[in-house]
Amino acid sequence: MRTVHTLKELRAILASYRQQGKRIGLVPTMGNLHEGHLALVEKARQAADVVVTSIFVNPMQFGANEDLDSYPRTLQDDQDKLEAAGNTLVFAPSANEVYPNGLARHTKITVPEVSEGHCGATRPGHFEGVATVVTMLFNMVQPDVAVFGEKDFQQLAVIRKLVADLVMPVEIIGAPTVRDADGLAKSSRNGYLSAEERRLAPVLHQTMTAIGQRLTQGETDHAGLEEEARQGLMSAGFRPDYITIVNSQTLKPARPEDTELTILVAAFLGTTRLIDNLSVMRQIPT
Repeated sequence: MRTVHTLKELRAILASYRQQGKRIGLVPTMGNLHEGHLALVEKARQAADVVVTSIFVNPMQFGANEDLDSYPRTLQDDQDKLEAAGNTLVFAPSANEVYPNGLARHTKITVPEVSEGHCGATRPGHFEGVATVVTMLFNMVQPDVAVFGEKDFQQLAVIRKLVADLVMPVEIIGAPTVRDADGLAKSSRNGYLSAEERRLAPVLHQTMTAIGQRLTQGETDHAGLEEEARQGLMSAGFRPDYITIVNSQTLKPARPEDTELTILVAAFLGTTRLIDNLSVMRQIPT
């Protein structure tokens, strides 16, 4: 496995693979890798001959007072994990390599509709930063396929629309959320949790599961379920950001006649912001 830090190096290596007719896969990450990231690499290995994992803490997708400066940077450990996972190439550029003229002067990409609401509402500019850097990575790597985790459900929807609207020749694969045994979704930010917060954290998944069971059984009082979940999370020590039941395809608030539903949740536990989601099928009585 090789690691490169510049676009020139990256393109030279990938040109050689393309001449050999190799299919190229991309796994974009911000590093501090865990089992969830490695599952994405495995998905990419199944779909491509060459797997490129990018490691770049993208400043454009962090808002004011977010954790850009404190976000863990663990390149050596990440490289060790990726090599063991069968990754082919690591692309770990600097911010200057990606944004040589600075953020303020850089072209930005906005994906309408699916970027709105949920994380898009509480983290202004976040998905603009995501869409911009993903577009750049697609142009840099020119992958045949790219793999993203379903834990970031809204982000995956944004990327799918971005690729469709801009007619990008990239197949997007969504990979299921990887969880700890107690249900907590794997996340680089889990490391911020204190021991007591980590003990409480699985309540987030338990809350979604309880709502999902009731939706599956046909319950349609979405506002009531959302408020009940919000109160339950607050009682458990969380500070809810949002908890919303949406149509899985549009990410708009679910209607009683919708059958494909997703519960989107974001909540703070201490200073750590956790996100998660759960998709269910509702049976509509005939």
